[in-house]
Amino acid sequence: MDLDQLRTFDRIVRDQSFTKAAAYLNITQATASMRIRALEQLLGVTLFVRGRTVTLTDQGMTFLPYARRIIGTAQEGREALRRVERGRVSIASLRTLVSPLITESLIRFQEHYPSVDVVVREGRQGQIAAMLHEREVEMGILCWPNIDPLVVDLEPLVIMRERVPLVVAADVAARLSSRPEIAEVLALVPRVIALRWWQADPETAAALVRLAKTSVELPTGPARRLAIKGEGLGFFVNSAIADDVKAGRLVEIAPVDFEPLHRDTAMVVRSLAALERPMLADFIREIALECAKMGEIIDDRLDKVVPRKPWPKPAIPHP
Repeated sequence: MDLDQLRTFDRIVRDQSFTKAAAYLNITQATASMRIRALEQLLGVTLFVRGRTVTLTDQGMTFLPYARRIIGTAQEGREALRRVERGRVSIASLRTLVSPLITESLIRFQEHYPSVDVVVREGRQGQIAAMLHEREVEMGILCWPNIDPLVVDLEPLVIMRERVPLVVAADVAARLSSRPEIAEVLALVPRVIALRWWQADPETAAALVRLAKTSVELPTGPARRLAIKGEGLGFFVNSAIADDVKAGRLVEIAPVDFEPLHRDTAMVVRSLAALERPMLADFIREIALECAKMGEIIDDRLDKVVPRKPWPKPAIPHP
């Protein structure tokens, strides 16, 4: 079985004609017939009912989706090889960090590497660890330190610390005393919003859930809307609610009996050898600039591992 046989099979199904399929593929009708006979002999079934119009047998109908899957996979593989020839970097990030860290850094990076393909995947901690483990991506942005048992040999390049304030709706905050205790806050909101910002919840976050009458675990978007409506409070990473706080929709509060929280995240690679690719090292540096704007950099090993080099000259497109 080869791709020519499968493509011929697929084309005949589409055109319902050996003659039309042969013309489309730029082969003779005899060649098209020979390919299908060889495929039928290999599979041990008859694929077509030949007649004035060509239709699939039950066996042909069953085989068709598998043939198209093989053709599609081959096309994807060929396109992936073409991208490698142009240059390609692939990273994965926690969902909450894709927008604040990747957008601007990607624009700057592609000004200098306009022909390089960039693949950015998002997910939870375990999904990113799995992508690194399977080498689907070259660099990951995840919570640090990593306690996922799947991947233990990660090399941190830049570690960022981000505040995780407790926030409530503006009208709820207006009803609180100047130095509230958590019991006063919980008396004004019906539920605690639990968001999995960490691999394991800190005791402060776990205690808040235990003290609440009810709790709900939600993704970031619905959780923000619930908090803005005054229907809950929760610990949000600063980047997720900075615009809401600035606009006055949410207000940070600091109960006197609750400690402030933070989250550490890191840009990591499986091996420092990955940084031998200048384009990957340069992209990581651009992301590091956004990390410095968003939080506190508590460890930066990138320049120690790979000294900074001048940007490559932008490629000049052919006329």
